Amino acid sequence: MNLDLDTNLIILIIYAALAGAYFLVMPAIVYAYLKTRWYVVSSIERVFMYFLMFLFFPGMLVLSPFLNFRPRKQQIES
Repeated sequence: MNLDLDTNLIILIIYAALAGAYFLVMPAIVYAYLKTRWYVVSSIERVFMYFLMFLFFPGMLVLSPFLNFRPRKQQIES
């Protein structure tokens, strides 16, 4: 009986860690990556960025009210 509780607790901890990584950690890393590379990427890397946004979209929705990186103003040279 005690072994079942330990096993269930370990499984619960693993699920919580995976959920935290999926909803908080990885989207934060993707946000930082997008912020640093957005204006200098190649076309293949941009496809990879879109893939990461698609993969971690639920976590992006969780973090989006708190992390709002607005685009830089474009400098038009005349």
